[in-house]
Order: sequence, then C-alpha cells, then structure tokens
Amino acid sequence: MNRSEARWAIIVPVKRLAVAKTRLAALADVRADLALAMALDTVAAAGRCSAVGNVVVVTDEPAAAEAVTSVGALVVADTPDAGLNPALRHGALAAATAGADAVAALSSDLPALRPADLDGVLRAAAAHPSCIVADADGTGTTLLTARDVDGFAPRFGAASRQAHRDGGAHDLTDVAAASLRRDVDTVDDLRAAVELGVGPATAAAMRRHPLWAPTAS
Repeated sequence: MNRSEARWAIIVPVKRLAVAKTRLAALADVRADLALAMALDTVAAAGRCSAVGNVVVVTDEPAAAEAVTSVGALVVADTPDAGLNPALRHGALAAATAGADAVAALSSDLPALRPADLDGVLRAAAAHPSCIVADADGTGTTLLTARDVDGFAPRFGAASRQAHRDGGAHDLTDVAAASLRRDVDTVDDLRAAVELGVGPATAAAMRRHPLWAPTAS
C-alpha cells in the first residue's frame, strides 16, 4: 500500500450521556443533548473525509449508537468497560477485523471539525508510524494515529500530549487546523467552536439550549 493512499479507520469514543460534559451546563438533559450533537457532527465530518474508509464509534449509549448509525458509522459496544484507552484499543481491533490497516482515535467533541482539515493531517500522518494532534489548550490530544493496528497505543488522560510523545508519537499539532484542535468542555470552549463554525447538529442543539446571551451590536 502506498502510504499516501492509506485508508483510515477513525475510532471515536462516546461515553454515557448522563456523565458527559459535566462542565458545560448545569442541567443534565442539556449536557446530554449538546454532547450527543457534538459527537454526531464529529462523526459525520470524519465520515466525509476522502482518506477515511470507515468510522467506528465505541459506545454503550443507545441514543448515541442510533444517531451515529444514521450517518454511516459502525457501532461497537465498550465490552472491556475499563476506561477510555481499553475502549479505543477495542475499537481499533474491531476496525482491523473489518479490514482496516491504519487507525486513528478522534475525540468526540469537535463540533467545528472540517473534513478537509482532518484529511490534511491524515495525509501527513501516513508518513509516520504514529502521530498526534494536541487540543486547543495544548496539553491534551484530539487525534492519535497509527499506521498499523499493532502500533496503536493510546495514552489518553492527564497530559496526554506529552504521554503520547514520550511513547514515540510524532507531533503534527503545528500543521493542524483549528477545527481539529477545538474540543469543547466549557461554555467558553463552545463559544470558540461557534466562531469557527459548528456542524448542523450542534447548531440545532444550541438553538434548543442557548447557553449565553447574544452580544449586543
């Protein structure tokens, strides 16, 4: 396989909505609705990338499973039930069983993600055994790639950017567009994502649940 022509399987973890995005809003139903909308926009954008062969969503959340299936994702239950990194490895193995060779873990809270931005980074990542892109704060990770499943070693958690670099991942943050780095945990994060331009599901959820007053002109 020509490395520049790698077809990627994107692994997206979606946690139970009842415990998602606890810093984003006070009401649990609002947090759940926004978290699901952001995940749906992230998965849909990844699925539209020319370099992506399939998107595998690892989740035990029925609402999320139904939503992402509607945009063409493959859903895999989190049978390890042992935290984020085991869930991602489980998803990567499922992708390999489905025929994937190159895999990438992608955060589920990238509502402004543009397919072209992800495509560009994946093309660059094909030249390295493993790569990362840091989040907007610079300490976390929004994307971890591996050119083969055996080399997929997620180290998500506190200071994951450095943990992945210590594990040998090449850092592509400097060539990554903002839409691939703008994860959302707080209202300020969501405001920044809106400035970049969020996807339709997130925009609709925000109309249902406005979290801030519009700026007076």
